[in-house]
Amino acid sequence: MDRKTVVITGASDGIGAAAARALVSRGHRVILVGRSPATAAALAAELGMPFHTADYARLDDVVRLARQLRAYDRVDVLANNAGAVMKQRLITVDGFEQTLQVNFLAPFLLTNLLADRLCACSATVLQTSSIAAVLYGGRFDLQDLNGEKRFDPLHAYGNTKLENVLFTRELVRRFGGRGLHAAAFEPGVVRSNFASEAHPFLRLAYHSPLKYLFTVSPERSARRLVRLAEGVPGRDFEDGAAYRFRRPFRVTLRDPEGKTAALLWDRCAELLSSRLN
Repeated sequence: MDRKTVVITGASDGIGAAAARALVSRGHRVILVGRSPATAAALAAELGMPFHTADYARLDDVVRLARQLRAYDRVDVLANNAGAVMKQRLITVDGFEQTLQVNFLAPFLLTNLLADRLCACSATVLQTSSIAAVLYGGRFDLQDLNGEKRFDPLHAYGNTKLENVLFTRELVRRFGGRGLHAAAFEPGVVRSNFASEAHPFLRLAYHSPLKYLFTVSPERSARRLVRLAEGVPGRDFEDGAAYRFRRPFRVTLRDPEGKTAALLWDRCAELLSSRLN
């Protein structure tokens, strides 16, 4: 098995940290990205791997991170794993609703800023989606991604997880001819610090004493990320597909011709035009 260079965002805790440990134990080089300098540094010291910090609620951090990652000789896998869910509508310093920015706009920006390097390495881009894409996604308005007209924390989160899936498909359509690969996966309800500041329903699901009845450990969930990171496109996964366990993960919004995915891409590129140019 070839040794890969894998970038994992949201690597300080939960799925990201568990996947980093597993990939390093299997001989890969993992570049850790976390929001907390102390936590990221501690994991980097444990694994003997490099780390970078970025707060996805600040797009300047994302631009800086892209510049730092371009300094590496290669990137074989970019795992866009960082994410959050809020209990109320918050606006970032960049003027975007925070759930949208952290879960979708920031990884969209990072991936595009690294696109040339990723294509040159025939890299795979992985998106961490969620069952929330099915339960709460699908009602997003391309002209109201910021939730100014209508906002609900659960649907805002679900929509971003659906957008992750649509982004995966559109990545392949736009960059597949240049060697880029992409897939998304649903990690399950993972026992971690995720959703600690979220909607009461999600806090109950992730943090109540009953969580062990319907959640999985980060280590078990991380196997899905590891399998895709080590996988061969066309053999171990299909480009543009989303997976739950080893089976395709179907979202409510089918978009068979890719029109919504293309419009979503164009809208986000418009919103981020000053950062992309």
